[in-house]
Amino acid sequence: MTHAEIVGEVEKRDLVIVNPDPFWPQVFDQHKDRIRVALGTGARKAEHIGSTAVPGLAAKPIIDILVTVDDITAEEEYLDPLLNAGFQLRVREPKHRMVRTPELDVHIHILESGDPAGIDYLLLRDHLRGDRADRELYERTKRELIRSDWADMNAYAEAKTTVITLIMERARGTV
Repeated sequence: MTHAEIVGEVEKRDLVIVNPDPFWPQVFDQHKDRIRVALGTGARKAEHIGSTAVPGLAAKPIIDILVTVDDITAEEEYLDPLLNAGFQLRVREPKHRMVRTPELDVHIHILESGDPAGIDYLLLRDHLRGDRADRELYERTKRELIRSDWADMNAYAEAKTTVITLIMERARGTV
């Protein structure tokens, strides 16, 4: 496998940013339990990531979850059980899989334990939880970008790259 595969068509979805919802952590916990039942010890970690994991941060009402596994190529150990639990495969990349709920309100990103992308997800989350100025910068950026008409959610995410890179540099202490 050498390329990214999007399962299904490019989706034009209405993107909205909503005010923080105090129930997002509970929704995460429900899906974490569902993942644990499906995968047992196959999941090394299940972490709430993304904007809904940052108290006080406005976000798209989609819960993002990072699940780490020992071997991303051993799909029979994690992908089949998640599909059997009702999640749907959306993305298959060499080092990343993403499944989601049919309601499109939960995205589960699967990476190998120790993958730098997983480490970055957690670093960004933790930095935004503790740095009000960067949290406000990120929220302003998202609110500005959401006003544009995006072909799909990936184009919107790509447009945030510059500000995320800046925030990550601060989180790492490199600026």
